[in-house]
Amino acid sequence: MNFTKMHGLGNDFIVVAGEKELPAGADQLAIQLCNRFFSIGADGVVFILPSEKADFQMRIINSDGSEAEQCGNAIRCVSKYVYDHKLIDATEITIETIGAGVQKVQVHVQDGRVVTARVDMGEPILQGLQVPTTVDADKVIDYPIEVDGTSFRFTAVSMGNPHCVIYVEDAVNFDLATWGPKLEAHPMFPRKINVEFATVRDRAYTDMRVWERGAGPTLACGTGACATLVSSVLNGLSDREATVSLKGGNLFIEWLEEDNHVYMTGPAEEVFTGKL
Repeated sequence: MNFTKMHGLGNDFIVVAGEKELPAGADQLAIQLCNRFFSIGADGVVFILPSEKADFQMRIINSDGSEAEQCGNAIRCVSKYVYDHKLIDATEITIETIGAGVQKVQVHVQDGRVVTARVDMGEPILQGLQVPTTVDADKVIDYPIEVDGTSFRFTAVSMGNPHCVIYVEDAVNFDLATWGPKLEAHPMFPRKINVEFATVRDRAYTDMRVWERGAGPTLACGTGACATLVSSVLNGLSDREATVSLKGGNLFIEWLEEDNHVYMTGPAEEVFTGKL
């Protein structure tokens, strides 16, 4: 099995192309390969597969063996891979996901290689039970939650995968290791959840740090950046276009009124190739 190590702002993946379907035992394979001390190391394994609905399908297996419905950084990596490796020559690419349907990607090319990609991430899901949370409300905005006697307030957004956004005084230095796993597995989130801690600096710039469901702390989360922008608009804190600054770098996020879609623009990088 040939693989390519790639990352989007430090959110890194082992990308595998050429399989006809998701291999048997993909969960255990991901656990093995993503181990940073005894194997390649990554936040997840991404399989690029054939699709009957789009140019390609991607399946994402997290480092703990669970499957992610969608990943904004992974879809940029997949788009770069298929273009740079000449699996497609169009700069507009469609990719099927299991959680967010078919998504459209516009790649930006320099010297024959993709440097950034703008992804149509679709419409955010805001209804509480559909995110899902246990809160039966049309929108779950600034909602109270308690963990180990500490109170937080969260806004729930699904971008094909579930997120809760919590505003804190200093997201950059927030204690992810303590609160991330406790909130991820809170009973209010029946399928667990990605947790974003955010600090809005101004209406066009937000700091965010993330604890990803199934992967733990990562340097970036594309769907989390989208969820953060949507949450900030809902809470009256941000304009509909803003930069979301993550530990691995910045993403530019837009939530357009005309189609209600969220668009994410950012880079993707190929690091090295290998053979298992």
